[in-house]
Amino acid sequence: MPELRKDPITHRWVIISTDRAKRPTDFSKARVEILGNGVCPFCYGNEAKTPPEIIAYGGNGRPANTPGWQVRVVPNKFPALGIEGSLDRQGFGLFDKMNGIGAHEVIIETPDHLSTLATVPDQQVEQVLWAYRDRMNDLKNDKRFRYILVFKNHGQAAGASLEHTHSQLIALAIIPKQVSEELENARHYFEEKERCIFCDIVRQEREDGQRVIAENEHCVALAPYAPRFPFETWVLPKQHGSAFENEPASVVSSVAGMLRNMLRRLDQVLDHPPYNFVLHTSPVGEEQNEHYHWHIEMMPTLTKVAGFEWGTGFYINPTPPEESAQFLREAEV
Repeated sequence: MPELRKDPITHRWVIISTDRAKRPTDFSKARVEILGNGVCPFCYGNEAKTPPEIIAYGGNGRPANTPGWQVRVVPNKFPALGIEGSLDRQGFGLFDKMNGIGAHEVIIETPDHLSTLATVPDQQVEQVLWAYRDRMNDLKNDKRFRYILVFKNHGQAAGASLEHTHSQLIALAIIPKQVSEELENARHYFEEKERCIFCDIVRQEREDGQRVIAENEHCVALAPYAPRFPFETWVLPKQHGSAFENEPASVVSSVAGMLRNMLRRLDQVLDHPPYNFVLHTSPVGEEQNEHYHWHIEMMPTLTKVAGFEWGTGFYINPTPPEESAQFLREAEV
């Protein structure tokens, strides 16, 4: 019989449709194949095809915007928001508006066009995470910004416009509604129980074990109790941390290893699916708190959001998280 499960953090309901239960091989595949055809602006030698780099790691002593880098951050050539100007907030009766101020950057994760975050060494993934951290800490100095979102679209079906592996960062002048709801619910839980809800989830899931996929010294990967999507996976630090950019090097290294580990498992179990991941962290100015716990949410693109989801806010997931965790746990990586 299908189950209705309530996410304890967002209070969002999910239908686990066991009557439609699907194994990894049952999903129609939008397999990501990296062909390397045509001229890629993210490859060595094409640095002039992107806006001038903001930062780059590797190639000590290299002139800016030349080959030799290992990770490179550039402004998005087609930004969703503009960096110049003032917010100019205005109200018109019921309606509010402001200028589209923000930063939109691209993190080019490797110079190798045919590589992915699942295939590069752990140290390369760690450099990518350091790029996230360095850019977040720099952009926090801009008093216009209240939230910094880091996300990755992998594969055309997941929204990637270029096949060369990359992720993106957008600094926003407002805190997104989804983030606000997650923060508020976590705060209410802490006020009632004087404990972080994420810490409780990590503790309970590690004791239970059904939905834990893997863990290392500093972090754990698990299938959430009420996942919106088949094979949705979260990576969380074991010890409480409210802001990713404040974590020490040891934790960043562990997260890099776990992130690559999970991507390799997804590739093996689901045959190189398109996916998205999003870094959930505390807003600017609220980095030190006891109620929120930063984490990464990973969602393979296996199903489509349709009328029922848009009409109700519910999600229908045909694969119970206990089964997806087992499949991923048993993958050989």
